[in-house]
Amino acid sequence: SSGINAEWSLRPGLNDALKSIYNAEKRGKRQVLIRPSSKVIIKFLTVMMKHGYIDEFEVVDDHRAGKIVVMLNGRLNKCGVISPRFDICINDIEKWTTNLLPSRQFGKLVLTTSSGIMDHEEARRKHTGGKILGFFY
Repeated sequence: SSGINAEWSLRPGLNDALKSIYNAEKRGKRQVLIRPSSKVIIKFLTVMMKHGYIDEFEVVDDHRAGKIVVMLNGRLNKCGVISPRFDICINDIEKWTTNLLPSRQFGKLVLTTSSGIMDHEEARRKHTGGKILGFFY
């Protein structure tokens, strides 16, 4: 049963991180500090950075849980966690993007798949489904 607890303990971290980023972006801040750091948060931020929604981020090892400094660029409108992490098969991706994103060419869903954490378009190219982590646009 420890596996279940580990899964649940990841979620608030990502949720808090995305909330902090969203609030800082809304207030026009140029950077935001996230703590604690986690692999999932780092991967999620990497996807956001790849698509230009944040500038860059630095993981700071403070010998505790770690923290992340995220540089914002004003391009992010909204980001959030989807909880519970629903399983999405490749045929469902379209339905979820329609429900969560404002338009087809705008924003990304982030999935955790057997090939790692990626956006929905990469998952589609790799013909893999997964669990939905969150979204941003």
